[in-house]
Amino acid sequence: MNGVPASALPLVAHLRGRVVEEAAARPGRIERDALAELVESIIDRERRVLPQSERLCLVQAVVDETLGFGPLEQLLRDPEVTEVMVNGPGAVFVERDGRIEPAPVTFSDDAHVLHVIDRILSPLGRRVDEASPMVDARLPDGSRVNAIIPPLSLEGPVLTVRRFGARALGTDDLVGLGTLTDEMVDLLRLAVVARRNILVVGGTGSGKTTTLAAIAACVPSAERVITIEDAAELRLPLPHVVRLESRPASLEGTGAIPIRSLVRNALRMRPDRIVVGEVRGGEAVDMIAAMTTGHEGSLSTLHASSPDDAIRRLQTLALMGDLELPYQAVADQVAHAIDLIVHQARLADGSRRIVEITAVTPGAAGADLAPLVRFEPAGLRGGAIAGRFAWLDHSGPWRQAAQAAARLAGVA
Repeated sequence: MNGVPASALPLVAHLRGRVVEEAAARPGRIERDALAELVESIIDRERRVLPQSERLCLVQAVVDETLGFGPLEQLLRDPEVTEVMVNGPGAVFVERDGRIEPAPVTFSDDAHVLHVIDRILSPLGRRVDEASPMVDARLPDGSRVNAIIPPLSLEGPVLTVRRFGARALGTDDLVGLGTLTDEMVDLLRLAVVARRNILVVGGTGSGKTTTLAAIAACVPSAERVITIEDAAELRLPLPHVVRLESRPASLEGTGAIPIRSLVRNALRMRPDRIVVGEVRGGEAVDMIAAMTTGHEGSLSTLHASSPDDAIRRLQTLALMGDLELPYQAVADQVAHAIDLIVHQARLADGSRRIVEITAVTPGAAGADLAPLVRFEPAGLRGGAIAGRFAWLDHSGPWRQAAQAAARLAGVA
């Protein structure tokens, strides 16, 4: 825990108790530096002889337990950690550079994990207990939190924190990371200014939201953009952005505002573009309707393992709406709504890469897919997956049509 061995956990708990008692007698809020001095003083008064390195770790652990999120603080201070996964008190993992590895911290018991979860959720007005054993929340820095506890979790309390960088990554950053090439950026920028509807698809942790934000940043600055998300993650460097966030039900089970209601409301807010962070339910039918009724150039993400799967899943989600449309009508609407699918994946080496960009056109039986560019792996080099982006025959005609549309929009 924060660099202290498991055998020191009782001492950390003891010192924290002493600190809480003495801090309560002081007026006002005590800051981290003052609290660290208090811990040092208590250690001296108790005549505990410790090596300097152990003493520093012990003081930091007590401060983190008292004012922060306990063992998680050390991990959250590390800028290279993008995800923290607590699988019960004795199994903590982190993600660095797309790879999962054990973390050098532990919790003392289930109650300790629950205490940290409660400390995370309380300022947000959320709670987790046996009556409501799972919860999603967002920290003030934008990090996304999920907690699930027994009886649903058989491993004890489980906590997952997905972190986001201090700044949003742009297309230049993604090129530098190997996610895509400059030529692919030009294609996607052209698609945006030509008001093509774009769907970014992939699995969990593949980088869909990051890529969506980078693509959306190509929207002309004169346009009004409305973003709709479950947990607000998108940070678009545009002058006219309105951010909407869904709201879960209150502790009494009332007051929930789902994504679908926000999509419908956004249509009344004079949007030039609508960006839906992720489509996962009946809101699909409203988003499809928006894309085909004057709000072209909208963007969204979807969980899917390929462009073909994305079309099928979007059709299924649209059928989950309350309009009871026939399948063929839904398939035809999807085919007319989506213009471009960007498929992103997290590869075995931990890298995140766009593996295919596919054009969508209406066909006799629904959507016809035409791959424009595809990543072709060529094996491992130095532990990393090497390969090339191959441009296919359909890319030339599609680009010419998009250029003509962009010229009509007056921005190319």
